Amino acid sequence: MAKIKGSGHNISMLVANNKGSFTKKARGRITFACNEGELIDEAIQSAIATGEGQMVLLKSEGRDEVGEIVSIFEFKWTLKVKTIKNE
Repeated sequence: MAKIKGSGHNISMLVANNKGSFTKKARGRITFACNEGELIDEAIQSAIATGEGQMVLLKSEGRDEVGEIVSIFEFKWTLKVKTIKNE
């Protein structure tokens, strides 16, 4: 959402699909991180340049307090520049 806001364009986003897997029992505080910001940037720029909807698959890893991966989630996002229709 921060990347979309930073683009200065009115862009809609929607989760089209998601899946998750758990590699071990999650105990304590779990922190999720997605380190694929460059893929988001590319999809936003492509949506702006082409006016076409874009799909991007992003991965988020959940880590426990000692840094071990306990889960991995994948989200397929759709992005599209909103157009204003004249009434």
